[in-house]
Amino acid sequence: MTEDDGSAGARQRLITRRIAGILLIVMPSVEFGGYFLTLVDTGKVPQTAFQQSFDRAGHAHAGVLLILSLVTLLFTDSMRLSGWFGLATRLLIPLAAVLVSSGFFLSALGAGRTQPNAFVIVLWLGVVALAGGLINLGVALLRR
Repeated sequence: MTEDDGSAGARQRLITRRIAGILLIVMPSVEFGGYFLTLVDTGKVPQTAFQQSFDRAGHAHAGVLLILSLVTLLFTDSMRLSGWFGLATRLLIPLAAVLVSSGFFLSALGAGRTQPNAFVIVLWLGVVALAGGLINLGVALLRR
């Protein structure tokens, strides 16, 4: 779907700007995650090898998916996607950034943990959101 009139387009661009603003404000939390990982790597925060790997994966996915979110917002606006399809495309990838990284972090919580806990489902919900957002945008780009 594409926007039909100027007011719908203006609303969609406003939504995009607000999402982008939130993503940029959230980005320093990824920086803090990098600092936390230096504490883990220097032995100041004891963790199992499993927890270290999941924390690193959560940190990496957070940064990459936040940047991907910003890029896909540009494509979504350039395609003038509107309505529910446009909103879903704008929101699913940023949602995936939160869910995937949170899924890694939450599923590794607990002293001495060597396997993911039940919060690993959050990671998989994020994977589904990411796939949905990317497929939406990919189809929209190919249809034009």
